[in-house]
Amino acid sequence: MDIMETIKKQLQDNPVILYMKGSPNAPQCGFSMRASQALMECGKRFAYVDVLSNPEIRQQLPVYANWPTFPQLWVNGELVGGCDIISEMHEQGELKSLIDSAAAEDTPAGE
Repeated sequence: MDIMETIKKQLQDNPVILYMKGSPNAPQCGFSMRASQALMECGKRFAYVDVLSNPEIRQQLPVYANWPTFPQLWVNGELVGGCDIISEMHEQGELKSLIDSAAAEDTPAGE
């Protein structure tokens, strides 16, 4: 599977995914730290990809997304944005609503 197919599969399989430097528990840059903390405060599970340990994704995702920097938050296959957008949405309460909505869509009926 080529790297673009891998990216598409990750976006398809994960309603909320954060491409970041490091991991939520051990971020490797301040922007990734702020973004992952905002997501964790929403209280829902989310996937993440460490672009430092995945250099092909780090190189190709900006091409795919037409967004040059990391972190990148994707919800339901759509690019939400980077750290500043994530932080602003979190402060305004919009991030939690978006994450809650994506999590609800991902829950099988009857749960």
